[in-house]
Amino acid sequence: MCLAVPMRFVERRADEVGIVELSGVRREVHLGFVENLEPGDYVLVHAGFVIEKLDPERAEADLRLLNELFDETPRGGALPREPRD
Repeated sequence: MCLAVPMRFVERRADEVGIVELSGVRREVHLGFVENLEPGDYVLVHAGFVIEKLDPERAEADLRLLNELFDETPRGGALPREPRD
């Protein structure tokens, strides 16, 4: 099973390299599969690659669901939290 994580696109560093963030954790990713990214966009990241640009409402709903699932695990809270309104 594979897992792709919604993250927020922060900046483009080189032609196909950029930075994404989730709750203060930043990662360098490959951007070659998705065009027209702007800082603040939500993206789906899998294995270091941005594979899709997400609708903001979908991304926030997916992050809420992931956090609920992790809250139910014995360790709980395994995923860094996005600020909640």
